Parts: sequence; C-alpha cells; structure tokens
Amino acid sequence: MKRSLKKIWNGISSVAVALVVLLAILLVGARLVGLQVFTVLSGSMEPTYHVGSLIYVKKVDPYAIEVGQPITFLLDEDTIATHRVVGIVPDEEDPTVIRFRTKGDANDAEDGSLVHYKNVVGTPIFSIPRLGYVANYIQHPPGMYVAISGCAVLVLLTFLPDLFADEDKSAPAKKKKPKKGGKGKFSQPRNTHSADDPGRARESQGHQL
Repeated sequence: MKRSLKKIWNGISSVAVALVVLLAILLVGARLVGLQVFTVLSGSMEPTYHVGSLIYVKKVDPYAIEVGQPITFLLDEDTIATHRVVGIVPDEEDPTVIRFRTKGDANDAEDGSLVHYKNVVGTPIFSIPRLGYVANYIQHPPGMYVAISGCAVLVLLTFLPDLFADEDKSAPAKKKKPKKGGKGKFSQPRNTHSADDPGRARESQGHQL
C-alpha cells in the first residue's frame, strides 16, 4: 500500500514540477531568445487575440512592416497596445520618418493618433489563450507570494519522501534475541554419556531399573 501511494505521489509531483518548469519557460525563457511577453487586457483585437491571452512579440524592422500586419507599440508612457496596421504615412519633411495608422480588429474606428516608428516594440508571432491571467496574477502581489510559497512547498514535498527513505536505509538493523526454551524442553540432550563407554552404559541402565 505504501509503495502504491508513493508511486501515485511521485507521479503527481512530477507532473506539477513539469508544469512549473513549462510555465517558467513560457514566461522567462522566451526573453532569453529575444521575445517580449505581454498580456492582452482588452478585447480590441478580438477574435485574433482574446482577453487574457499571452502574446509573444518579436522585434522587427519598422521599415519592413506592411499594411495588414499587427504591431505592438507604445500608446503612451505607461500603456502598450497591439493593433493592426491599416496605413503607412511618411513624414512630409523627412520621408525616412514613417508613422503607422492602426485599428483594433474589434473596433469600428481607427485609432485617434498615428504611431511613430520609434514607438514600435515589435510584431506578435504567436499567442497562448488564457495564460495571461496566470502570468498577470503571479507577477503582482499577492499572487507573487502565493507562487513563491507554492514552489517552495512543492520542492519540499518532492524531496522529503526521499530524505526519509535514505534515513530508514541508513538506520542499523535490530538484532533478534534468541528464543528461550519452553517448559519441559531442553536445549541439550538429556543423556550425555557416550555409547563407546560400556561402564557408563551399564550405569545408565542400572539407573533406569
């Protein structure tokens, strides 16, 4: 029974650890390959990007952006948005400076201001639905504290059974005490005389008479 429970627990802990590692790769590992990760907080790009989705944005050359392509850009100092390019407007004085006219897929009207090419963060390459809720929760208190505590408990429960198992193996084995003879039983033969000694044999026979 204990072995079965241990196997079940090892399976559950392995799956949990794998999920934590996968989540860490999706949130942190993506940055190691040059991707930026953002959470979709509004429905302006429905149904392309659903609310709560996690989008992965790759840096792109602004001059390579084409009409119809979604871009992620700085809307203001504190806000980042992802909308689709519906027009490219060169600057009248400097043709090397371009601005983008954008619009959300779910919006009826275009955005009120143009996007300067220097404010372009990149273009989304893929998204994962609903994962943004998890990312947004664990990146801010109290979700951050819950995530840290959960990881610590998970690591502890994963290695704790192995530690106890090692202690049990290293413990010295108990020696078994010899059993005492029961009533009416003898630990040695009753007649210790040798059959090769005739005198002893006669003596024994005389006692039996």
